[in-house]
Amino acid sequence: MKGFGSGGLQKIMQQANQMQMKMKKAQEDLATQEFEGGAGGDAVKVKVTGGYKLVSVQIKPDVMSAGDVEMLQDLVVTAANEALKIARETSEKEMSKITGGAGGMPGMF
Repeated sequence: MKGFGSGGLQKIMQQANQMQMKMKKAQEDLATQEFEGGAGGDAVKVKVTGGYKLVSVQIKPDVMSAGDVEMLQDLVVTAANEALKIARETSEKEMSKITGGAGGMPGMF
C-alpha cells in the first residue's frame, strides 16, 4: 500500500482509537440523559434514557376518567415512540459530531 508508511498507519490507528474512546464516552453520557415524548396534548408523557430504557409514564387523571382503554394505550405507544425518536436523533447527532458525519463505517466502532 503506497502512501502508508509505518508512521502514517500508526497515526490512523491512533486517531481511530481516539474516536472510538470519544464515541464510547458519548454513548455512556447519552445513556444517562432522559428524553420526553408526549401525546394527546401531553395528556400522556413518557421518559426514556439515551440507552433506550423506559424510565417513566405520566398520565393525566382526566384521561383515565374517560375510560377509553384503547385510546390510552395508543397515547402511551405514541408518547413512547416520540421519546425514543428524540433519543435516537440526539444520539445520531452526537455521534455525527465525533465521526464528522462518517457514519458509513458499520461495525467499526
